Amino acid sequence: MEGAVLNADGFNAYFGSNQILKDIRLEIRKNQVWAIMGPSGCGKTTFIRCINRMHELTPGARVGGSLTLDGEDIYAMNPVMLRRKVGMVFQRPNPFPTMSIYENVIAGYTLNNIRLTRSKKDEVVESSLKRAALWYEVRSALHQKGTFLSGGQQQRLCIARALAMNPEILLLDEPTSALDPMSTAKVEELLHELKTQYTILIVTHNMQQAARVSDKTAFFFLGEMIEQNDTKTIFTNPKNEKTQNYITGHFG
Repeated sequence: MEGAVLNADGFNAYFGSNQILKDIRLEIRKNQVWAIMGPSGCGKTTFIRCINRMHELTPGARVGGSLTLDGEDIYAMNPVMLRRKVGMVFQRPNPFPTMSIYENVIAGYTLNNIRLTRSKKDEVVESSLKRAALWYEVRSALHQKGTFLSGGQQQRLCIARALAMNPEILLLDEPTSALDPMSTAKVEELLHELKTQYTILIVTHNMQQAARVSDKTAFFFLGEMIEQNDTKTIFTNPKNEKTQNYITGHFG
């Protein structure tokens, strides 16, 4: 659809004969923050793994229907090129353990054999760490291992690593579930700053977090997208009884 950065239209995903996502229809516009919310096993993570084509790395996985980025079929794109446009941050901080902070940030270039001059590398590292609100904490320790950082710092390092490739979309899968409240607050604050430059999808089971960070919310249940709307409306005036039950804690 016109104006949509990401558009799912009748999108389905399977593991073998088991259908995980059923007829997902979702239009995501530039610089929006979407929370993908729902109980465990409802297809939230599968959906974002389909967006950067990690779903298909699992044996027996397949998809159907339409999923487009800037009007182009995601499944017709070169996966390497796609993943440059679609950054991903996982549930647990996962800096590459053998790499320094500096090497972690530019890992996307190194792993894809994209050559940069030393000055360009320095520039990418500094700007990415600044965008991830980590530069002033680590600038004197760039050549130490990323794993020596705290959990919250490691997660912001992973965000810097994703931002270094200048993606259009940033996918975050439960990015604060392994973090303490103070680190969680820093990541959430960071998301508010990043939305001016990126379109963000965050999978979360934390309803308070969804309410704090997102403009729009989609509620998934048993592989179906039950409801989508402005986040405030979803929380204060949901249209569907299943959404209402989830928000009020009657299931999930």
